[in-house]
Amino acid sequence: MVEIGYKLFTEAHNPLELVQNAKQAEAAGFSFVNITDHYHPWTGRQGHAGFAWTIIGAVAGATEQIPVSTGITCPTIRYHPAIVAQAAATAAVMLPGRFELGVGTGEALNEHITGACFPSSENVRLAMLREAVDIIRTLWSGGMHDYYGAFYMIDNAQVFELPESPPRILMAAQGTTAAQTAGDIADGLIHFEQMPGEVLDAFRSSGGEGKPAMLEFAVCYDRDERRAKEIAYAWFPVAANQGELNWVMPTPTHFEELAKMVTPDDVAQNVLCTSEARPLIDKIGRASDMGYDRVVINQVGPNQQEFITFMRDNVLPEFGLSAPSREVPGAEERLPPEPAVQSIPGGQRP
Repeated sequence: MVEIGYKLFTEAHNPLELVQNAKQAEAAGFSFVNITDHYHPWTGRQGHAGFAWTIIGAVAGATEQIPVSTGITCPTIRYHPAIVAQAAATAAVMLPGRFELGVGTGEALNEHITGACFPSSENVRLAMLREAVDIIRTLWSGGMHDYYGAFYMIDNAQVFELPESPPRILMAAQGTTAAQTAGDIADGLIHFEQMPGEVLDAFRSSGGEGKPAMLEFAVCYDRDERRAKEIAYAWFPVAANQGELNWVMPTPTHFEELAKMVTPDDVAQNVLCTSEARPLIDKIGRASDMGYDRVVINQVGPNQQEFITFMRDNVLPEFGLSAPSREVPGAEERLPPEPAVQSIPGGQRP
């Protein structure tokens, strides 16, 4: 049965909201939560970008059993891989048996901020990631290590806070070249829906057979489908960008300029805007039929609590998922019995 995850979208919510959302996702019966790791939001409208690793620590203390993964951390430029090795090992200690490290080659939006070059070549970025993953695994093996690679070095480095067993490393891949690298170096795949069939095939044929594969997609649920399109356009216009744009543009201002070139209908081509459960159920089912054993859903905009309630009551049960009984005390009290009324662009919902 497919696992269904909830996205903790750091770019659009403050840290306290994200921790509360994680608690509610667990209470609703989601299979896991997956958190973005950004320095900047995509646009100024989103308005947030809290430090993911601090939030992960808070989620560890606020939840009982729901697995947590990063989606995704770039361990090559803004972070040195030795720092990611330490951070992820600590997270795995705090979330015993329920943490996974999601890695990828990142975006200029977040990685240029230290003044380092964000390579335009995908092959260079993938070579850097391959070396970074090697360093992370080396440090997780325990003991003191030196490492002298083409891109990184470590000198007398030891991670002292290690979990009983190292977490799995999942790798994000948008195209087939990256998917082949993921099959070779990672324990699982994350894909963001551009080429789901081709990417999964490349991953499976390059060492990924038998490994988990996660598909992420964006949704804007609202009781008014027209309003859902407006919210998706206001809060996530980057969904309509084509090609390499989301990877190479360096600032939120650039993405705001790009947003002027697309329409709500353009965004709705890549964000499922719906007022009903059936389109979501069908989309998850198609992902499962394709071979993805996990999906993670990014609900666009401020309307998170109502979405979690909607998923609990209408979508998760279709896939055999339900709210925990005893393991999450007070779970029923954490979610409103009726959809909550929240502010959205254009004022209060009637």
